[in-house]
Amino acid sequence: MQHLWINIDGKIEEIVLPSHLDEVMPGVQWGAFDDLFTPSFWKYQSEAQARKQRYSSHKLGETLLDELAVCLLGGYGIPAEMGMRAFDRLSNARLLDGEATEAEILAVLSEPFQDGGKARKYRFAKQKASYLSRSLRMAKGVELAASAREIRDQLLNMPGIGPKTASWIVRNHLDSDDVAIIDVHLHRACVMMNVFESASDPTRDYYILEELFLKFAKAIKVRASVLDAVMWDFMRRIGPTARSGKPERRNAQLQLAF
Repeated sequence: MQHLWINIDGKIEEIVLPSHLDEVMPGVQWGAFDDLFTPSFWKYQSEAQARKQRYSSHKLGETLLDELAVCLLGGYGIPAEMGMRAFDRLSNARLLDGEATEAEILAVLSEPFQDGGKARKYRFAKQKASYLSRSLRMAKGVELAASAREIRDQLLNMPGIGPKTASWIVRNHLDSDDVAIIDVHLHRACVMMNVFESASDPTRDYYILEELFLKFAKAIKVRASVLDAVMWDFMRRIGPTARSGKPERRNAQLQLAF
């Protein structure tokens, strides 16, 4: 067994995990909690963050249309921070109600954003303006009483929304554990644990990988939405180390710095 301790506002809490040689899933060992990227490491991180009331809510907007806009404005090639700046600007301009035209959205997105005193352009402004104007209009007809996966299916019919973006919208808006956001960060983490095969590809195998991830989250007894968020945040912050593919031993206290 592995005995771990977490300091929560001066109160020490213990977590007990199986031996590092035990299997979480076939072919996936728990590993040591103080080795980066092992199942024990992610279990420890998730438990620590949950006890600190982090990642308890994933909502970035108030409505489904807000969440759709946030997720469409972020994603591949666009830093999360820039996506939020673009969302805030469009929200303040009242252009996210499903009535705005592509031209109106494009005019707002085309204005430079200030970032640390520097003017930066929002990438793919014309493409995203087109996607947003059409998808927001269609999203007004989404059946909100449906299940998380049924809502995701409805979103997949909208311009610019694939399985990852649709899952992101649903996870955030519903706080759902029935879907997963299989992006490059989560995929890399799962490949390093042998949960995913190295040759797997989210663009081709999305739903297969999603099921594997949900089974993994259940096996280590962590909410899928929390584990997804913890992995994404941690992996993007330590990108160069993660890309090396060589886990390094670290002091447990340092692992809670993010």
